[in-house]
Amino acid sequence: MYRSCLLAVGLVQGCIQLAPTPAPSTHAPLGPKVRQYVLERVSAVVVAKRASVQDWAVKRFPKMYAHEDVDGGSATPIAADGYFLTADHVLARVGKGREAFVVYRWSGTLVTAKARVVWRSAGSDLAMLHAPLATPFFYQWTPPQRWLPEGAGVIHGGIVTGLKPGTGKLTTALAPQNGLTRARSFKIDIPLQPGDSGGPVVDATGGLVGINSAVEFLVPVDTAFFVDSEGRRPNTQLIEELIQRDRLRNMDRPTPVTGAPTGNGR
Repeated sequence: MYRSCLLAVGLVQGCIQLAPTPAPSTHAPLGPKVRQYVLERVSAVVVAKRASVQDWAVKRFPKMYAHEDVDGGSATPIAADGYFLTADHVLARVGKGREAFVVYRWSGTLVTAKARVVWRSAGSDLAMLHAPLATPFFYQWTPPQRWLPEGAGVIHGGIVTGLKPGTGKLTTALAPQNGLTRARSFKIDIPLQPGDSGGPVVDATGGLVGINSAVEFLVPVDTAFFVDSEGRRPNTQLIEELIQRDRLRNMDRPTPVTGAPTGNGR
């Protein structure tokens, strides 16, 4: 399953020249600027029985590694100091003799690092990882008080289909968040593929709506028809609190500096 995902991440290394890009204006339609914004932040999760996956990034994930027993999916950077969200099911085999790694695009290079699981929620299919990387290109959430209506345009950033042209829309509305709001599901009309799980879903401003989770097909007899794909949005206040607590617990763990300025979330 993961071979196509790895190749997709490798190919983007050769065809995208990244530079800091300002977020599109709040009135901008979905288009090339938003897609470039997403491509600047393309990230992946690899779960493997290895000490490192840096050689995969350098060699653009050659087919010689396809036989190895690996899992993985997409990741979504959400802070400048190495915090990523992904789908919980992507990490299903972490801790069973396998390590989690993140692959992050920075300054034209794919960089990798072993990741630490900060938080997991099987019920909401969400998980947070931290890697000792500076991650200057990350996402900021759409305002929690904003109503996201059905039909709002979105782009997703999964490492398989998210690298291809095309946009979609929300097929369910997402109501404003309050202090008691739990993780919520929403649906989009973009078919996902294995490897897209954990990738970002963003609106026309480049704001993070949520995380890819699953795809639904209707199989009446022997032909599958795409219905919709599901995303998950956590309580963003909870996510920020989890990050702050984890930072305090790990203040003695310095984050390597990659040479780029941090804090360029938008």
